[in-house]
Amino acid sequence: MSETFFAAYDALLARWPAGTAELTVSTPYGPTRVHAYGPPDGPPLVLLHGGGATGTAWFTNAPALGARHRVYAVDILGDVGRSERAGLPLRAPRDLTAWLDAVLDGLGLPTAALCGHSYGGWVATAYALHAPRRVRRLALLDPTQVFGGYRPGYLLHVLPMLLRPTARRVGAYLDRETAGTGVDEDFKRLYVLGATLRGRGRPVVGRTLDPAPLAMPVLVLFAGRSRVHDAGAMADRARRLLPGARVEVLPGLGHHVLPTAGAAAVDAIVLEFLGAPPAGCRPPR
Repeated sequence: MSETFFAAYDALLARWPAGTAELTVSTPYGPTRVHAYGPPDGPPLVLLHGGGATGTAWFTNAPALGARHRVYAVDILGDVGRSERAGLPLRAPRDLTAWLDAVLDGLGLPTAALCGHSYGGWVATAYALHAPRRVRRLALLDPTQVFGGYRPGYLLHVLPMLLRPTARRVGAYLDRETAGTGVDEDFKRLYVLGATLRGRGRPVVGRTLDPAPLAMPVLVLFAGRSRVHDAGAMADRARRLLPGARVEVLPGLGHHVLPTAGAAAVDAIVLEFLGAPPAGCRPPR
């Protein structure tokens, strides 16, 4: 990682509310950075960011979500950020779920609600399938590889950037993906720097998941202007696979900016979901 990247990281972190605590949690896979905000005795809510975003990306959501809950925004190990690989190798999804087990243990959380965006939604779902008794509620924000794969056209568009990421290519990609949906300039700078770093993070990825066994209350919010996948088709599939889940499509919002540009709507729905009675959920298997 570079000083320039961490300067951009700290610029986003500076926009978190006063009273935010910086925690480093030891795990067998390496130290993990967590940004914590909200009443220490509040119900725990673990936030898992999208790929390349880092835990700082929840800066617009922390004030509202942390008003009643203790929010823990994690830098996902393997991705860019201040979490560092050290110790056991982190190679497969089973390693990632074991790492998140260790993070919750280190935070002293026998159970928690999980909220994940994009890649973080995939991580959250994989963990909920792995340890359903530890996940009280699951909120997914335009998750990838949970209810289906990527649009073929999206993959063709993004492939050159992935194979040879330059600041120009990554910036142009993000501009196209977020056109007219309000990308934050500090976030854009961090994202571009993270994607173009030498020795940048290599997130653990895996197959598209089958969420049908999930028994806890689930909320799924799709970005109506997402280019990553067809939001309407994904929402229909989510309703079929999880008939007891709350599934909504938020119009006018793109995939990458759903938590930030859509903060007011997203936070209100997530908070309502977290406070709702768990009607119609099945006992964990």
